[in-house]
Amino acid sequence: MKRFTQFLLILLIWHAMACRNQNKSVTEDTDANYNPIVANSVDRDLDAIKEEGVLRALVVYSSTSYFLYRGQTMGFEYELLERLADDLGLKLEIVVSNDLDAEFEVLNRGDVDLIAHGMTITNQRKWEVDFTEYLYLTKQVLVQKKPDNYRKLSWKNLKKALIHDPIELIGDTVSIRKNSAYYERILSLSNEIGGDIVIDTLDSKLSTGEIIDMVANREIKYTIADENLAKINASYRPILDIKVPISFSQRIAWVTRKKSKNFKSAVDEWIQKQRKTKEFGVIYNKYFKNKRSFKRRVNSDSYSLKNNQISKYDGLIKTYAEELNWDWRLLASQVYQESKFDPSAQSWAGAQGLMQVMPATARELNIEDVSDPKESMRGGTKYLKKIYNRFKNIPDETDRIKFTMASYNCGYGHVLDAQRLAEKNGLNSNIWTNHVETAILALRLPRNYKKPFIKYGYVRGSEPANYVSQIFERYGHYKEFITLE
Repeated sequence: MKRFTQFLLILLIWHAMACRNQNKSVTEDTDANYNPIVANSVDRDLDAIKEEGVLRALVVYSSTSYFLYRGQTMGFEYELLERLADDLGLKLEIVVSNDLDAEFEVLNRGDVDLIAHGMTITNQRKWEVDFTEYLYLTKQVLVQKKPDNYRKLSWKNLKKALIHDPIELIGDTVSIRKNSAYYERILSLSNEIGGDIVIDTLDSKLSTGEIIDMVANREIKYTIADENLAKINASYRPILDIKVPISFSQRIAWVTRKKSKNFKSAVDEWIQKQRKTKEFGVIYNKYFKNKRSFKRRVNSDSYSLKNNQISKYDGLIKTYAEELNWDWRLLASQVYQESKFDPSAQSWAGAQGLMQVMPATARELNIEDVSDPKESMRGGTKYLKKIYNRFKNIPDETDRIKFTMASYNCGYGHVLDAQRLAEKNGLNSNIWTNHVETAILALRLPRNYKKPFIKYGYVRGSEPANYVSQIFERYGHYKEFITLE
C-alpha cells in the first residue's frame, strides 16, 4: 500500500510537470505569433463602415491612379472605387497618400478602410495587413535610359550601352523607395545572383511615375517598376528601355486591415465579379494600354500632374470668382458641371456657353454672344450674385452657396417652395443637405407640389440635388489637385 501511494504521488508530480510544460509551450507559441501591430489596430469592419455610410480609400496621386485632366477626375483606382462604393451603397471619400511608407499605419489606425493603389502581394507585407483578390498580374522590370543619341547608334553599340541581364547590376546602383516591393525584390535578387546591388533609397513621397521620369531626366541611373506602369510611362519617353525583367509574374491587389474580415470578403467578391466584366478590361486598357490617350494627357496644359491648372479658362474663372468672393476652384467645378469647359456647348433646353445661360437670361443680362467665354462668365456670375444676394438670411456661407447653385439650376422660385415644404415637414429651411435638399426631391410628387402653399409646382428635384452634390464633390477633388497661389 505504501509503494502504491508513492507510485501515485510520482504519477501526479509527473502529470503536473507535463501540464506546466505543455502550457509553457502554448504560451511560448502564442508569444511567437503575437502581432502587436494587428492587435492594436482599430476594430472596424463592414458593419461599422456601412453604418457610417462612407468608404474611405487611400490613393496615390499619380498618372494612372488618381489625377485631374481637363477638369475631370480620372484614374484606374478612382474609377474602380466609384463602382465599388456604388455597389456597397456607400459614399466615396478619397484620401490622398502623402507618405507611401506610412500607408499601413494610416490604414491600421482607422483613418481609411482601404489602400487602393496597386500593391504587390508579398509574404512580408501579409504579416501586417491583408490583401484583397488580385486586380491584375504584372512583373517587375528594370527601367534604364538609352544613350541620348541612341537613334544614330548601330544595334551592336546600343546593345553594349544597356544592361540585358539582372546579373549585370552587381556592384551598380538602383534607386527605389525603401518600403516598396521593389526594395524587397532587389534584396532577393542580390541573394539569388550572389552579388551585392547597391540600393539608393528615395523619398517615400515619390510615385513610381515620378521616379521613372527621374531616370529619363538622368537624375538617377536605374529604377524598378511594374511592367504595366513602365510601359505606359515609357510610351511618351522612347528613350527609356524597360525590357529587362527583374521578377516573375506577381499579383497586384488592394490592402485591408486584418481585423476587417467581412469588409475584405465583400471587396474580394466584388473584384472577382469585376474581373469577368468587359467594363473592367476597358478601364484597365484606358490607363495602362492606351498610349495615345496617355500621351495626349501628359502633353496637355490641363493635366494636374503637369500644371496647377484645371482648364484653359482658369484666369477668366479666377477673375469672376473674386466678384463673388468664392474659391475659384468651386466656381470652376460649377463651370465644368454646366459645360465641361466647352464654350460651344448647348443644352436641349437652349442654354449655351460655358455657364449655360438661357436665352431669356442672356437678354436680361445684355449678353450678345453666349458662346463667348468672357461674356458667358460675366453674365453667369452676375446672375449667380443676384441669386446669392437673395439668400442673405442663410447664416452658413456654404449653405448659402448651395442654395444659390440650386436656384441657378432649377429656378429661385422652386427653391423657395422647397424651403416652405421643409419648414412644414419639420426640417430646417436654412440648411441644404438633408433638409431643403430632401424637400426639393419631394417636389416631384403630386401630393407635395399640389399643396396650397407651393407656388411654382412640379420640379424634377433630383436635378438640383445632384447638381449641387456633384459640384461640391468635384470641388473636393479640385482642392486635392490644385493649390491656391
